Amino acid sequence: MNLFDKDILLTDIGNSRFAGMVSNNWSVNGNPNGGYLMAMITDAMLRKSDKKSTPLVTANYLSRCVPGEVEIRISEITRSRQFTRFEARVSQQGEEKIRALGTFASDNTSCNVERYETKPPELAPVEECVQIPPMPKYSLFQNLDLRLDPGCAGWMFGKLIDPAVMATQGMNAWVPTIELSVNIRNLPQTDRLRCSLRTRFITCGLLEADGEVWDEKGNLAAISRQIAQFKTG
Repeated sequence: MNLFDKDILLTDIGNSRFAGMVSNNWSVNGNPNGGYLMAMITDAMLRKSDKKSTPLVTANYLSRCVPGEVEIRISEITRSRQFTRFEARVSQQGEEKIRALGTFASDNTSCNVERYETKPPELAPVEECVQIPPMPKYSLFQNLDLRLDPGCAGWMFGKLIDPAVMATQGMNAWVPTIELSVNIRNLPQTDRLRCSLRTRFITCGLLEADGEVWDEKGNLAAISRQIAQFKTG
């Protein structure tokens, strides 16, 4: 079992409740990553669902989670021939931390219609991409082989590039997630993934980050949208 699978491992404790342990292996500035926490939630939902395909999960982060024990309570909202829908409530020390909704499709759902109006991101060969160096308190990057295309990695070396909207606002201390939606479209067919994240607007202390995940064969694996606070430090 790899480290990530081990760190989302849950125990069924009955009455649609699951117990787990939030790890510090997937943290950003000491805070467990929202996507990692969503993976735990999705695993709990899948264990209660009769349908397994193309999950769509939206989580609202009510309060900061910390490494340690966690309980996830699953409630089935509705079930039809094509979809099953759930609600999840994540608690630590008796306080609700995350509330999420998930929709799971039947394995028999037709995938005959497929149309892409956006191409996968054009990236340099992986050996030419820049690996993010180890950073204290950012354990997430220590456990991922995450590499940046040279065209957008200049900030790491003080080189001038066209600034992203976040970079134009000065240093930010933390970008805590308020809401995260992830839709799995296809299981990737390659080990490496091509990812694109884009933020276009910062207004009233909020930003969005729209994500695309593609495999190396050009298949769309997932799309996401994060709404987060922009906190300067």
